Amino acid sequence: MTTVGVEEEFLLVDPGTRRPVARAEEVLAHVAPHDLPAGAKVHRELIGTQVEFASGVCRDLPELAEQLVAGRRVLDRAARAEGLRLAATGTPVLADPAPPLSRGERFELIEDLYRGQVADYQCCGCHVHVGVPDRDTAVHVVNHLRPWLPTLLALGGNSPFHAGRDTGYASWRMLEQAKFPGAGVTPYFKTAAEHDAAVDRLVDCGVLADAAQTFWLARPSPRYPTVEVRVADTAATAAHAVLQAGLTRALVRTALAAGSPPPEPDEQVLAAAVWSAARYGLTGSGVDVLAARRVPAVELVEALVAHVSDHLGEDRDQVGSLLSDVLAGGTGAQRQRAAGEAGPAVDLLTWIVTESG
Repeated sequence: MTTVGVEEEFLLVDPGTRRPVARAEEVLAHVAPHDLPAGAKVHRELIGTQVEFASGVCRDLPELAEQLVAGRRVLDRAARAEGLRLAATGTPVLADPAPPLSRGERFELIEDLYRGQVADYQCCGCHVHVGVPDRDTAVHVVNHLRPWLPTLLALGGNSPFHAGRDTGYASWRMLEQAKFPGAGVTPYFKTAAEHDAAVDRLVDCGVLADAAQTFWLARPSPRYPTVEVRVADTAATAAHAVLQAGLTRALVRTALAAGSPPPEPDEQVLAAAVWSAARYGLTGSGVDVLAARRVPAVELVEALVAHVSDHLGEDRDQVGSLLSDVLAGGTGAQRQRAAGEAGPAVDLLTWIVTESG
């Protein structure tokens, strides 16, 4: 049994101004442990406008879906108790400059290290954890995942707006994250020891706060016996998050069963693929990293599904249904953009909040 879990970051917004509000501690004070599903937790984030829900360890996608829906409801109820709303978007549509950062020794270390780079970094992601036996296996799995990370991003883009304007990107969050040292597709490592030594070097170079902080899109989790894939924006709906989890789990299972070494695409082509996925999502071209050429993004989704088909297992029907819904109804970015075309940013925020609750 390959376990799965998801961490989702959300923004707290004022229903009048539609701007993020830094009251995470007050909101989380309304959440009691018995309000949450088994094993689930809620957390503060670096910026005081953000809160996180972390599911428990789940054995199947229906259990995960139930936890994610419950988590969103609990956090939305807590936000409403403070006169706020919960917003599921990778970047805020409207925002004030330099919102307060959360207090705490590690948060203050990060603030001191990155200064203006984190002053208004109100970016929210969807992180998928899939259980693996050990860290060496985790590194082996991440090597196999590298070519598919841009396609997961294309499916998971949900941040087309920034500072009240349409950026033209499906995932502006990915552009914001790319500013940090070492961001992007994880380098190829032969062993966990080699991976850990590379992280330690970056800490020694003074560009990471500690060994628990990297900006790679997939990694052996520093806290859990899992592979952590954190390429997607916070999902517009719990169903979109479940789709990310289902496809990621199938990719991990495929990697575990692989009888051949992982491919080693050109690093610049991988970077180009991430940029293209952030720029176009599913509505334009993507990059086939193995062939090093431009192709329609939807063809890359078809290729991903074909790649994992033998290892979808019990998730096959649910993943197929969820994927059909996204292809027909649009990614979060497409849906935000469609809602934005119908009215001003204030109306768009109403839609985002409604989708979250």
